[in-house]
Amino acid sequence: MTRRPLAALLLAAIAALALSACASKEDSTAPPQLRKVSIILDYLPNADHVGLYTAMARGDFRKAGLDVEIQTPSDPASPLKLLAAGKADLAISYQPEVLLARDKGAELLSIAALAQRPLTSLMSTGDRPVDPRKLAGARIGTAGIPYQDAYLDTILDKAGVDPASVTKINVGFNLIPAMLSKKVDATLGAFWNIEGVQLKLQKRRPRIMPVDEAGVPTYDELVLVTREATAREDGAMLRRFIQALYRGTLAARDTPSVGVDALLAAVPDLKRTFTTASVAATLPVLVPDDPKVPFGWMSYGRWQTFADWMRRNDLLARPTGVQQALSNEFLPGEGVGDAGSTPLAT
Repeated sequence: MTRRPLAALLLAAIAALALSACASKEDSTAPPQLRKVSIILDYLPNADHVGLYTAMARGDFRKAGLDVEIQTPSDPASPLKLLAAGKADLAISYQPEVLLARDKGAELLSIAALAQRPLTSLMSTGDRPVDPRKLAGARIGTAGIPYQDAYLDTILDKAGVDPASVTKINVGFNLIPAMLSKKVDATLGAFWNIEGVQLKLQKRRPRIMPVDEAGVPTYDELVLVTREATAREDGAMLRRFIQALYRGTLAARDTPSVGVDALLAAVPDLKRTFTTASVAATLPVLVPDDPKVPFGWMSYGRWQTFADWMRRNDLLARPTGVQQALSNEFLPGEGVGDAGSTPLAT
C-alpha cells in the first residue's frame, strides 16, 4: 500500500470540514417552532369571523409561523377583561368597548378594524316602520348596553322625537324573540348582517336602519385588540397574524363557499343556508371595495369624533385623545417587516 501525499490528506480534511459546515447551516435554517397565539372572539362564531376561520382552515397562520387558538367567551362582556388580564394575546371587540376600557385605565390598543362601519341597527318587522320620526310612543327593546341606549337617544333627538316618549325595554340578547313575540315594537342592538339576514330568511319583512344612517357618528364595529405591552414587544407576531388574517379574508371574498365551509367545519351547529347568506352580506364590510382604504385601516379622525360623542353623552369620564388608543402600524404594508409566506422568527 502506498502512502497518500500530505497535500491529498489536507484536501480531504478540508472537504470533510466543508461538508460538516453545510450540514450545520442546513440545520440552522430549519423552520422555527410555531409561536402559540390565542385570540378571544367577541361573541359566538358567526359570519363576522369568516376571515379568521378561513385563515385557520387554509393554514395561513401556520405558514406565518403561528399556532392560533380561538377562544369563545362565556360572557360577551369579558373579552377585553380577559385580554387585559393576560389570558390571551388578542381579542375581537368593538370600538366603543375599547374606548370605555381605556377610560377605566386598561392599557389596550386597537390594531385593526375588522368591520370598518357599524353593523348595529335599529330594526323592526312586519308593518311597523323603522323611521325614527314615527317612533314616538313605541316600545324599543335594547340589550341594556349604556352606549347603545345613547345611540337611541341620539337617533330620536335628531329625528325630533322626545326620548322620554319612547319606552326602553332591556331584553338582553333576546332582541329578535322580543320583536317576534310583540313584546317590543322595534329593537336597537341587532346586527343587520346577522339578525337582519336571519329575519329575511324567515320572511319576517325586517325594516333595518344602521345606526350611522340614523344620526350616530360612524365607527368601527369590530376591531382587533391587544395589550400595549404586546404591541411594544411583539410587533412581528402581530404583523404576521394580521397578514395571515388578511389572506384568509381575501380567500373568502374570492370564493365565499371556502369561507362558509371553514365556518361550518369549525362550528357544525351553524346552518348552511343562514351561514351562506350572512357571509355574503358580511364580506363587503370585511374587505372594502375602495382600494384607497387598506384592510384593517382605522381613521384617527373618525375615532376622535366618536370619542367626543361618547364624552358628550357622559359615557367617558374624561376627555379622550385617541392617538394612544389605536395604531395602524401593524397592518399589511404599514409597518416594518412582512409576514410573506415563510415563517419569521420573533
